[in-house]
Amino acid sequence: MCGRFAMDKETNDLIEEFVLDGNDYRDWSVSYSIAPTEAIPVVRERAHSDGEVRRTVEQAAWDFHPSFIKSHTRPQFNARIETVATNGMWKGAFAAHRVLVPMRGYYEWTGDKGSKTPWFIHGGAEPGTDAAAPLLAAAGLCTVRKVDGEWVLSAAIITREARDASGEVHDRMPAFLTPELRDEWLSPAKLAPGGETEALVDALLASSEQVATTVRAHEVDRRVNSSRAVDPADAGLIAPV
Repeated sequence: MCGRFAMDKETNDLIEEFVLDGNDYRDWSVSYSIAPTEAIPVVRERAHSDGEVRRTVEQAAWDFHPSFIKSHTRPQFNARIETVATNGMWKGAFAAHRVLVPMRGYYEWTGDKGSKTPWFIHGGAEPGTDAAAPLLAAAGLCTVRKVDGEWVLSAAIITREARDASGEVHDRMPAFLTPELRDEWLSPAKLAPGGETEALVDALLASSEQVATTVRAHEVDRRVNSSRAVDPADAGLIAPV
C-alpha cells in the first residue's frame, strides 16, 4: 500500500492553497483510480538562481527512480517511514526533495484473491452526513533523472503503520501532513543527517497520527478492482455501496 488513490476537481482547493506560481488542477484530468507508475500531481518547492524559493505543482511518475539506480525492475511507489531517513534509496530525497501529494482518498482491499472487497479511505465525515470531507495531503519524496535528454520527475508516497479506520482494512497507510507541518515539509533546505532528519521523522509521525484520527472508510463498488473496466473519471467509484 498505498496502491491506488483518487484525485477530483475539489483537490484544486489544496493545490491552490500551496502553489503560488499559477499551476492548478485545471492542468490535470479527474481520476478516481490512479495506479502506481501513472502520473500524479506533486507540490514541491525549489530554490532558483535568483535566490527565490518557488512552489509549484508538477507531474511526476508514481514510481521513484533515482538516477543512481540503473536497473529498475520493480516500481518503487511507497517508502516506509521506519527507514525513510536511513535507507540508501530514500535518504537523499528525504533530506532535500520532499513533496506533498494531494488526494481525495485512497483504496484498500479485504478478502480472498478473486473476490476482494474494495474500500475507499478518506478524511472527514462518514457518508450520509452533511459535513464536507477534507482533502488529504500525503508526505512524499521526489527525484529527477535524465531520459533521452529530458528531465523526468518521479515520486513515492511515505507510508506508516495504520491507525483507526484505515487499520481495520490494511496494516499500512500514507503518512499525512497536518496544515501546520506542510511548510516545513516542503522547505528545500537540506537537512543535516542525524538530529534534523530524526526530528522531521518524529514530526511526520505525530502529524500522521493526528490526521489518522479523522480517517474514515466505506465499501465501494467492485468495478474499481479493474482499472481497464472503468472510466477513471467516474465519481461513482468512490460512492459508498
